[in-house]
Amino acid sequence: MPIKSALEIAMERTTALKADSVAIKANERRRDGKRLAGEFLAEPDAVDLKARLESEPKEDRNLLREGAYETLATRIQLPLSRDSDGSADLAVAAKGFAALATGFGAEGKVEKLFQQLQSFMQRFVTDADQLDQGLRRQFEPRLRQREQEAAARTGRAVRLDPMSDPEFVKVYQQQAGMLKAQYQQVLDKAKLELAGLLGVERKDDTAD
Repeated sequence: MPIKSALEIAMERTTALKADSVAIKANERRRDGKRLAGEFLAEPDAVDLKARLESEPKEDRNLLREGAYETLATRIQLPLSRDSDGSADLAVAAKGFAALATGFGAEGKVEKLFQQLQSFMQRFVTDADQLDQGLRRQFEPRLRQREQEAAARTGRAVRLDPMSDPEFVKVYQQQAGMLKAQYQQVLDKAKLELAGLLGVERKDDTAD
């Protein structure tokens, strides 16, 4: 087996160092994109994301876009409560992604996708509310019986919250979890579609 010369070893090390430096710079530029998107999310009316991106070297913009995508995508999520459909966060995200899409030939498609997402979020809130009301109606006879039993023991009227019933809580969590999982799967697919429109590579973590 031939022994590598000192020159060959030195050349291999130099090549490896160059590759490392390229990867390091790429990661730095992605982090810059994340920071830029974070500044935009903090002050969407004050930070011109489109202008900031265009002020950067052309060869770096794809990396910046990738980083910005990761940060902006955090605003695309199912509403955390029934009191909000998440429209405010979604509107800010839509503005940010519109800036990423400008000059990339995807402005119209991105706008249409966010219109669909707005309706999607509203439908999720409606379905979650209907699920809640339906389960409460289903368990109402059981709850009334428990209230009557408690009133007989204490001698006074008692009103019980369904969430005090372990069986109700178990069924509620199961059904609500299934509903959220179904919607989340569709939402994840929409994020992947959005990434594709912007030329951002992402792994489909929801794939089988």
